[in-house]
Amino acid sequence: MTATVRDQKLVGQVLAWGFESLRDLPWRRTRDPWTVLVSETMLQQTQALRVADRLPRFLERFPTVAQCAAAPASAVVQEWSGLGYNRRPLNLHRAARIMVDQHQGHVPNGLVDLLALPGVGPYTARAVRAFAFEEPAAVVDTNIGRILARVDGRTLGAAQAQTRADVLAESETTAKRYWWWNQSLMELAALVCTKRTPACERCPLADLCRWRGQGPDPAVGSAAVSGKQSTFAGSDRQLRGRLVEALRVTTVPVVEVATVIGCSDPDRVARVIAGLERDGLLERRRGRLMLPTG
Repeated sequence: MTATVRDQKLVGQVLAWGFESLRDLPWRRTRDPWTVLVSETMLQQTQALRVADRLPRFLERFPTVAQCAAAPASAVVQEWSGLGYNRRPLNLHRAARIMVDQHQGHVPNGLVDLLALPGVGPYTARAVRAFAFEEPAAVVDTNIGRILARVDGRTLGAAQAQTRADVLAESETTAKRYWWWNQSLMELAALVCTKRTPACERCPLADLCRWRGQGPDPAVGSAAVSGKQSTFAGSDRQLRGRLVEALRVTTVPVVEVATVIGCSDPDRVARVIAGLERDGLLERRRGRLMLPTG
């Protein structure tokens, strides 16, 4: 599939907007692959401004793949405090050790090699290729999936969304500026084509968009577009987070876990412990729980 005249115009208008509108964010000042991988891992479930605040501190402690790999997993999880979704730092640590063993301590640039790393999915792999190596790649996250559906005026499945993104990224108008194209499209979605209150009146794609805020939103139900999240308060996710936060400070006796996480249901407490243990986020030793030491 090749880009149409409309596609070429769309790409040109997004790039022109992006050249003038990209925010100055830490991960946009570098092409260092490790910095890009860390930032993209943080950005998976955390707001950009929060990542902008915490990324420099994390990189000061773990400035290279090798230094992250050499540290105990507990140190990486501890440094992640406040960013949530604690599987992410654990996967990042595991990925660092694989990169030391298999890629001489470097972040690989091949899609297959990137996808083989723990915690690296299709979006993150393509983001690293585009943002660190400026290789051919079209990223599709919840923001880009939303724009693609709205501009085309139709709900897109996963394969359709990726195909549309690939066609646009490879159009003649991008002139192989993969970094600029993907960053500009993501920024447009974050600042203008937002989920709840899109600013259609100031969108550079207003003349091309087949939705323009009229009628049912085609982004609802499209692939890569996030739906309503389950309630966090009172959930097992919240209890898991409480226990990991406590373990960042000290070890916790198994018999005190219920008090630490604020749950009196013994079956639920056991489920929380078992889940974290299964995910590799804690270890048991002599009746006490601790962060992983490996």
